[in-house]
Amino acid sequence: MKKQRVVRGIPVEEGSGNVYADLGYADSESMLVKAELAAKIAEIIQRRALTQTDAARILGLTQPKISALLKGQFRGISEHRLLECLTRLGRDVRIVVKPAPRSRPNGRLFLSVA
Repeated sequence: MKKQRVVRGIPVEEGSGNVYADLGYADSESMLVKAELAAKIAEIIQRRALTQTDAARILGLTQPKISALLKGQFRGISEHRLLECLTRLGRDVRIVVKPAPRSRPNGRLFLSVA
């Protein structure tokens, strides 16, 4: 059950921490991970002051794909491809698989960016 409270007379519903889940997307965990990966890629591109053309060359994508990615439009790019982009930008990527707590029947997908 979602928590509700009133702020200055306006009812406010507390989010889950995953906007995609709150909007009802079936693949919300995957979408959140992709959004976080895309945000990290965009941060690195900006920090390195790369043009979209330079970023496309480095990442092996087209400039229009880079433009879409930087606008948060990443549906056509797989999680694996986004991880590969991070390695091409000089980042190590580590994937850890471990048992879920007994309190949950299924595991969850998490992303931790260092």
